[in-house]
Amino acid sequence: MNRQAVINVVGLCDRHIGPNMPFTQAMKNSGQRAFIKPAFPAVTCTAQSNYLTGKTASIHGIVGNGWYNRELAEVQFWKQPNQLVQAPKIWDTLRATNPEFTCAKVFWWFNMYSNADWSISPRPMYPADGRKIPDIYTSPASIRMQITKDLGEFPFYGFWGPAAGRNTSKGPADCASRWIAESAIWIEKNHSPTLSLVYLPHLDYNLQRVGPNDQLIGTDLQLIDNIIRDLVTTYENRGVEPILISEYGITESNKPIHLNQIFREQRWLKVREELGLELLDAGASKAFAVADHQIAHIYVNDKHIKNDVRMLLETLDGVSEIMDIDGKKEIGINHPRAGDFIAISDENAWFTYYYWMDEDRAPDFARTVDIHRKPGYDPAELFIDPSIRFPKTRIATRLLQKKLGFRMLMDVVPLDPTLVKGSHGCIPKNRADWPVLIAGKNAPLHSCEINSTDIHDIIVNSLG
Repeated sequence: MNRQAVINVVGLCDRHIGPNMPFTQAMKNSGQRAFIKPAFPAVTCTAQSNYLTGKTASIHGIVGNGWYNRELAEVQFWKQPNQLVQAPKIWDTLRATNPEFTCAKVFWWFNMYSNADWSISPRPMYPADGRKIPDIYTSPASIRMQITKDLGEFPFYGFWGPAAGRNTSKGPADCASRWIAESAIWIEKNHSPTLSLVYLPHLDYNLQRVGPNDQLIGTDLQLIDNIIRDLVTTYENRGVEPILISEYGITESNKPIHLNQIFREQRWLKVREELGLELLDAGASKAFAVADHQIAHIYVNDKHIKNDVRMLLETLDGVSEIMDIDGKKEIGINHPRAGDFIAISDENAWFTYYYWMDEDRAPDFARTVDIHRKPGYDPAELFIDPSIRFPKTRIATRLLQKKLGFRMLMDVVPLDPTLVKGSHGCIPKNRADWPVLIAGKNAPLHSCEINSTDIHDIIVNSLG
């Protein structure tokens, strides 16, 4: 059986592969390149689930990075248990035919409690005093201490938040992706998996923060190209065949759409007041939106207003399409977790989760990096609020409070969605904005355009 490494370079498109990425360009020129018709929605959790199961969300159930849990009446984002993916994964398929097959899953999502042989995932610790301490989750649990001892603490600050993709006093802009690549090499040298799945998120940050056309992106392309070079060279020297893929392309976006505020104006969305601030009360709402980049799941608890909700959505500027059950079936997302409707934005727009009408009433977590508590995706977490006159002083003060044992709120995230310049989730019209696959000449590619669900069989067939 051949050995293979699938390197997921998030946000990589064909338009990026040029002078700023000489190593990747050489791989493309000497091998094969295919455009991947994006998963729907074109977001991390759905795309990865399509790749690893060969099925769409209608089957595997991953309808986005988060969804509304109807039984618990809670919006839940970025959950990690592998059992959420309701279809067999590629390591199940391959192990069934070859018991000697092994798989390492390095920072791919739904990594907890999977039966992959080795797994590493970001998993901060949350003590009862309100602190968030960087850490990882591994399987087997024993490699957690070993890999941290050899590579140092995982730089979680560089994985997500205002410091991600930026040079800071804590580390360089590419520190998170560099650490992940080194951890993949650590697994390879210590265990030699048959299949290694490696996630490199570096491009994801500034492509959203400043947009895909900003000059700064050239530096990011050079940084990720260097990481790809080191990773691919190591694998090839050890007889492992590398394949590069990506999950989605990020397009220029400058139009935030506040669906929940619009629903609140219609008296459909309800909030609950706690300590003078407002929390979305999804279970009590007649209708609300779970925003996930350029798509939004619309949940309608009161079926009497279903037609009214749709008619309102159809009038909104920046909304390109509204999917009902027929549309969901056609695109492969007809699953009980999905919304009653799915709204898709124009390529230059995206959906916020904001539901408050007065910023002074926004919940305390709105101004922090808090991916699990927010009832929707928030790319503003990539910024420090520009209205803070001395942000370094604010951050230093908060860190001192933390060090002294006081409860503190790292309230530096802005509530200004116009800062965001790039987004994804819809299927871009231009193939240059689609994700890509780059493989060697012997890879079983039969077309220059493939579906996201084809990745599963391409990997299986490449392993032989």
